[in-house]
Amino acid sequence: MRWDRDEAKKTIERILALAGPGEWEVELSARTSSHTRFARNEISTSGFVEDVDLGVTARQDGRSGTVGTNDLSTSGLKAAIARAAEMRDLMPVDPEAVEMLPAQKYPALEKYDDATALARAADRAHGVKATLGLAQRRSLTSAGFFENGVSHRAIGNSRGNFGYHLSTEADFSVTMRTADGTGSGWAAGSSPRLRDLDAKSLARRAADKGVASAAPRDVPPGDYTVVLEPAAVAALLQTLQFGALQARAADEGRSVFSKQGGGSRVGGKVAHESVTLRTDPFDARLPGAPWSVRGGFAEGAADGLPNRRIAWIEKGVLKTLYADRYWAGKIGTEPTPFPGSLVLDGGTQSLEDLIASTPRGLLVTRFWYIRTVNPQTWQLTGLTRDGLFLIEKGKITHPATNLRFNESPLVMLANVEGMTAAVPAGRMVVPAIKSREFTFTSKSDAV
Repeated sequence: MRWDRDEAKKTIERILALAGPGEWEVELSARTSSHTRFARNEISTSGFVEDVDLGVTARQDGRSGTVGTNDLSTSGLKAAIARAAEMRDLMPVDPEAVEMLPAQKYPALEKYDDATALARAADRAHGVKATLGLAQRRSLTSAGFFENGVSHRAIGNSRGNFGYHLSTEADFSVTMRTADGTGSGWAAGSSPRLRDLDAKSLARRAADKGVASAAPRDVPPGDYTVVLEPAAVAALLQTLQFGALQARAADEGRSVFSKQGGGSRVGGKVAHESVTLRTDPFDARLPGAPWSVRGGFAEGAADGLPNRRIAWIEKGVLKTLYADRYWAGKIGTEPTPFPGSLVLDGGTQSLEDLIASTPRGLLVTRFWYIRTVNPQTWQLTGLTRDGLFLIEKGKITHPATNLRFNESPLVMLANVEGMTAAVPAGRMVVPAIKSREFTFTSKSDAV
């Protein structure tokens, strides 16, 4: 079933009518996706999935209950509504509950491409074939995933709020390993438009990394100047969404952005003056959603807030921290949507420029298995993977055995010495970064 705006609105209105008087919220998500998976240089699975998920929330006097279902028959909806009310009545009063949102005005965000929505296995076949052929010619073992799909999301409540968003997404990722297992390369791409994904070029990048990273040599742990490719930068900055940019955590002394003696560091310098980090759901390179969405690390009281452009760090100065509606009301400030659609403005240098200007350092393809060590310093730990290389006198001299790092991304942002132009990486837009004094603590067995 094609869930256009009218159909989604009719469905939500039907549910609210069945629910009757009271406070009710509805979230509808319908997705169609098609994928091809390959491993050991051959296609292993090809699939097509259609699914719809409905969330019904009943609220009253600070209590709430939510039920999910994909049964949209009248009996199925009535059962979900009744169950949500039962769960609500069993819940204790939430001391931080806020009123339901009244009608909101959501921005129009273009993130739909008809060809991507309709693409199936045959449309991905050329890219997969090119990837497998390249792996065989270069005696590498490839594995990866190629997917495209269309999503219809809608929200509504009994106070008259309604929002609808139609979007498409295409994703390709590939790993290339050498026959002896000592070299591994990786590359990935994501776009709302399938035509923007060049699987052959991504596969070539992964293959080149795989061959170049074979037979690595040990390098001692310690502090290094690093050249972090965009995937590595994105992996570090993604952890901001774990709560580092949260106003409440800063105000309560639990964040790297907490000020000694109380309050937050808003208005103070926290990074190099070349660093500007913002939310921009309108960025055509990776457009976002019209509203803060439930799930991930988003707070419930931020759900449904209209997304907008927000500068978090501007020219090295902390400008804003996000506050959900409960905390914003408590401290007397404007609530902000969750910090998604992150964009780190880049520079004018090339990756080759960053490497050439480094007397001694490490080139990092990406990080993996990142975990928080200390939220008050934003210190993280994780591993390099799929290509770590020693730089000496401005040139890559040999592959290096992977290392574990223990470092705060805030140190990385404070010690910036150069940046490339920003490009899409994961679910954000970031540059490659050269930064000094990045700490590695031990050797890793990762490939």
